[in-house]
Amino acid sequence: MSHSINFENSYAKELNEICEKCIPAGFQEPEFILKNHSLAEELGIDSDFINSEECLSIFSGKSLPKSSMPIAQAYSGHQFGHFNPQLGDGRAILLGEIQNKDIQLKGIGQTPFSRRGDGKSALGPVLREYVISEFMHSINIPTTRALFALKTNETVLRETLQAGGVLTRVAKSHIRIGTFEYARSKNIQILKSLTDYSINRHYPELNQIDNKYLSFFAAVCDKQASLVSKWMSIGFVHGVMNTDNMTISGETIDYGPCAFMDKYDPKTVFSSIDHNGRYAYLNQPAILVWNLAKLAETLIPLVDENEEKSVKQLTEVLQLVMPSYQEYFYKEFGKKLGIRNIDDKNIKIIDNYLKILHSESIDFTLSFRNLAKIVNKSMKVEDSVFRESKIFEKWFKAWKKEINVGDIFHEMNLKNPCYIPRNHLIEDALKHANNEDMAETNLMNKLLESPFKEKDSYEKYTMPSSSDERYVTYCGT
Repeated sequence: MSHSINFENSYAKELNEICEKCIPAGFQEPEFILKNHSLAEELGIDSDFINSEECLSIFSGKSLPKSSMPIAQAYSGHQFGHFNPQLGDGRAILLGEIQNKDIQLKGIGQTPFSRRGDGKSALGPVLREYVISEFMHSINIPTTRALFALKTNETVLRETLQAGGVLTRVAKSHIRIGTFEYARSKNIQILKSLTDYSINRHYPELNQIDNKYLSFFAAVCDKQASLVSKWMSIGFVHGVMNTDNMTISGETIDYGPCAFMDKYDPKTVFSSIDHNGRYAYLNQPAILVWNLAKLAETLIPLVDENEEKSVKQLTEVLQLVMPSYQEYFYKEFGKKLGIRNIDDKNIKIIDNYLKILHSESIDFTLSFRNLAKIVNKSMKVEDSVFRESKIFEKWFKAWKKEINVGDIFHEMNLKNPCYIPRNHLIEDALKHANNEDMAETNLMNKLLESPFKEKDSYEKYTMPSSSDERYVTYCGT
């Protein structure tokens, strides 16, 4: 365990053409409000150091360890389908890597990519990302992590004056599809350096394969197909699936306008700027393929000298993404329903279950927990979320034939969380936090650390909002 902190700087050194050196301005009177002790331990950071003034000084940007080469990364992005050639970290600075993981300060101030922005963050979005990303980790969905949340004790001007905050974000890396789009616009050598770096860092086994660049594309496709199937399995709507928000490591990144479905409706959209539902729950798999097509376009010159041959090979891999995603999707939902064998009959059972949820506007998360109780005979159908359904009983009989009833209750409860970061609960916690009351945020973090285990006296945290008003998220929320 380290009593100090030591950064590697492989990205800054090997890919200096697609990043800018950037020294954080820092905040004068910062204060930690959340510390992720277990993640710090994983990174080999000593608990004495976490509680030191030096730690607070580094992670508020006031001072830099000698080992850090701080940078803001450059990237492009297709945002809602429109290409923006010059994006980049407008409010985040990468301090370096610890144990091959990126350590980034988000909301730390202006960078060369801030354009007209102040580069800062309000406290609410910092806490929101902390809570939701750590929940995603607790249910085994690949994600960036949150190491620290601090308040800057300065205000930021958004629509109103708000308390400022900084998140220390930990990721396998922050390399995005948009990073490849940016590198491709520079020159082939920079693109090749980025791809080789990405392979060495995330997929080193591919160095032994003949066409490692084609295999790299296939590996990213597989990771992302698996990831999106997991999102779908918990009713997660990312909300901003631009190419600059899709990592090549297969981690979930950017928790801006994301939210979780209450009532199951595939057309669910939360983002205030997604007027056409491009990133609706239902459309996430198709957008996944669209984004991967943009990655494929950047790799054409690397896969084969013959452009036509390269396009053909990349297209063949791309055509496998949707079938691969479908396989992952039904495996995920099979586990949620205790179905071990995914065949045509069981696919129909899964599809019919979702149809019941949709036609009756049933709460997605509660439905699986109620179902486990019904089959366990600890709940009657008439006391459950299925009480209004005319076709549930018929579905239930067909499903029971396909499962091992004896083990099913515990099996399902290990896969289906009872606690999720429900939108109204998050909003309530953030409202309190902005008034310097962290009790609700701390409680949510505690419940979401072990989201499969129902605790006495916390039933309200398992329930959807009682309001019928549509929940809306905003970029930066």
